[in-house]
Amino acid sequence: MLAKDESKIKQCLVRYQNPDVTRREILSVLNHYNGLAAHLEPYVFNDGTKMDLVNLAGTIPVMYKGASYNIPVCIWLVNTHPFNPPICYVKPTADMQIKISRYVDYNGKIYLPYLHDWTPNASDLLSLIQVMIVTFGEQPPVYAKSRNEPSSMPPYPATSYMPMPPTSTSSYLPYPPSGGYNPPTTSYGGSGPYPPYPTQPPANTNFPSYSMYGNAYPSHYPSYPAGQSPPLSGNATTGTGTITEEHIRASLLSAVEDKLKRRLREQFMQNQAELDTLRRTQQELTQGKAKLEDILQRLDTEQAELDKNLQILQEKEKELETAIEKISTEEFNVEDAVTTTTPLYKQLLNAFAEEAATEDAIYYMDEALRRGVIDLDVFLKQVRTLSHKQFMLRALMQKCRQKAGLAG
Repeated sequence: MLAKDESKIKQCLVRYQNPDVTRREILSVLNHYNGLAAHLEPYVFNDGTKMDLVNLAGTIPVMYKGASYNIPVCIWLVNTHPFNPPICYVKPTADMQIKISRYVDYNGKIYLPYLHDWTPNASDLLSLIQVMIVTFGEQPPVYAKSRNEPSSMPPYPATSYMPMPPTSTSSYLPYPPSGGYNPPTTSYGGSGPYPPYPTQPPANTNFPSYSMYGNAYPSHYPSYPAGQSPPLSGNATTGTGTITEEHIRASLLSAVEDKLKRRLREQFMQNQAELDTLRRTQQELTQGKAKLEDILQRLDTEQAELDKNLQILQEKEKELETAIEKISTEEFNVEDAVTTTTPLYKQLLNAFAEEAATEDAIYYMDEALRRGVIDLDVFLKQVRTLSHKQFMLRALMQKCRQKAGLAG
């Protein structure tokens, strides 16, 4: 890998919590699978939160029935990687259709036991892609559309993700691995000489043994090759060894019944996968509803508190307006503003006023000395007299305050 590519990946991981570990895993994947490329793109979560995440988009090689196919995928790495598993999707092209199964839902989101059991110290991106290759080799996540099928794609997750442009004109075309392969000269119904994807969903119901979902499908039905009836009982032929029309009819009925059972089993599998997806969606919606109800309840409580505070503020404002109006219309005597209720308080008030006057007298004596109006001897004599008086007044105020039980 070029140094500039490594520098680009390092720059994309600036806001990641574990950039070194994440960068090593990305470089390991890109060195093993040339069909993938890393980009920093916006991703929108189910709750509407938008975040710039690293996206590994492109194709991975999958062997299916002896041929190699390029399966388009995109792997989003959350900013807490590797402590949380990646978010994986199958990204079909316009000529592909998603094959819904227990591993892939109708949106293309991938569900694997490896993702469900993700552990930071034991799980990594390279192993995840290898599990995808093995799983998709047994049950492909996409199949080729028939010519008469509409070209509209199924709904895709509500993200701002745009598919990465292919590195070549045939990046999403399946082809066997290089080395000794000669392309067939005839066309298989696809565009080009390469073998196309299956034209209809495969009927394979053998899932990997590590599936965490269990086998929810009936397995007690007998299985016979298509068009072949089960073996007849011992009385199927007459004594002469000839097969009657009744025997042929019973054989055809048995073959039709077996084919219908297989069809029902496939339909049940698909419906079960869709039901699991709907249940997960319902669970997410229920959790979101609970969060919204909690938020609405908090908003109602805050609204009630704000209304109450607003009412109190309006009442205080009215009281202030009334007091201001009363003061402006009535004559106010300054002497009446300071009244005492007891002789002790009156004595304290008079001492305070006299002490303040003494303080002013000392100040003016100092100003007179500075201007040369009085002599120094006169200044010292008067200041000594005023200071003694000020000390006595302050001591009297202190005793009054203690007697009245006032602070300080």
